[in-house]
Amino acid sequence: MSRGGNVARRIATPSGLSAPSGAITISTHRQLGLSINSLRICRSCLATLRNQRRASTATHSMITETSSQPIQSSITATSRRTFHQVKASVVLSRPPLLTRDLAPFEKAHFLYQRRLNERLVLPFTRYFYYPKGTPSDVEWKRKIRDRQTPARDIGIYNAYSEEGWNDELLVGAKESEPIEQVEALLRDAEVLGIEGEEGEMKKEIIEKPMPRLTEADRTEDVKSLNRALQRTLYLLVKNGEGRWGFPNSELVGKESLHMAAERILVQSAGINMNTWVVGNVPIGHQNVKYPQGLVDQEKGIEQLGEKLFFMKARIMAGQANLTDNKLGLEDFKWLAKDEIQKAVSPQYWNAVRNMLAER
Repeated sequence: MSRGGNVARRIATPSGLSAPSGAITISTHRQLGLSINSLRICRSCLATLRNQRRASTATHSMITETSSQPIQSSITATSRRTFHQVKASVVLSRPPLLTRDLAPFEKAHFLYQRRLNERLVLPFTRYFYYPKGTPSDVEWKRKIRDRQTPARDIGIYNAYSEEGWNDELLVGAKESEPIEQVEALLRDAEVLGIEGEEGEMKKEIIEKPMPRLTEADRTEDVKSLNRALQRTLYLLVKNGEGRWGFPNSELVGKESLHMAAERILVQSAGINMNTWVVGNVPIGHQNVKYPQGLVDQEKGIEQLGEKLFFMKARIMAGQANLTDNKLGLEDFKWLAKDEIQKAVSPQYWNAVRNMLAER
């Protein structure tokens, strides 16, 4: 091996580590003042040395160009903290107070079952309930002559006659309507009596049940809870911007969603309501993204939107009162699910529609 090769073994590489035995680097030749062409090496080693020289030259030029360009500061953009405002919203509802109206098929089916029962049961033991010759027996004879059956709400039908098999209704018949059945029961409950010296016949006054439609239904009073008794009603409020939705507010301090819901009910609808917040877990949520973030330069934060968590609540008594509300609300309504769809925006409806009951 030549003198240059021995020296190359003893000189350290630029990284501080000794080069492997027989390794020849560009820096070694420069320190010895030798050129690559003056060494007697194979062609493959010569090509490797030249490639290393080109790579080191390109790296040095890139570092020089990068250091010459000014570094633009992006401290403002990277240090700004982004967040979503967390809010609680209360879905306050009044449950149905009446059962729903029956479908036409259900009405016909129930009447058929009652008439079938008249055919299958034993005959009515009349004298066990109405002793013979008593005023009650006379009243029974008068009523059975009109309806032809002991049952009082199945229309004119005799299960023990030759036409007993014909228990189906004709098209347009009203015997299966609940209103007609109630009227038939009221007529049957009337009792004729003789009063006064002249023997005047008077009927006993029977108290009628309340109608299923109320005055609020007829006047379409959407602020009354005494309407749509067959449906679930929800409290909707209108904020200062004119948008309708469920009452909502930001969380204060370290309060939970349950605590926030109770506070929102008092601050929005007043204290004249007996309410109950159901559970601690929300029944749904909505992500609201602002078109442009709200930047606070002093705090170095940017609000990208809102996250609303909906809490379920029930009202047992009372009424909403927005007179002294602290959330800037202007109006309120008690609406059913299909009515809510017409009052709110499409985006809001898509977020809350699966939380609401159909009836």
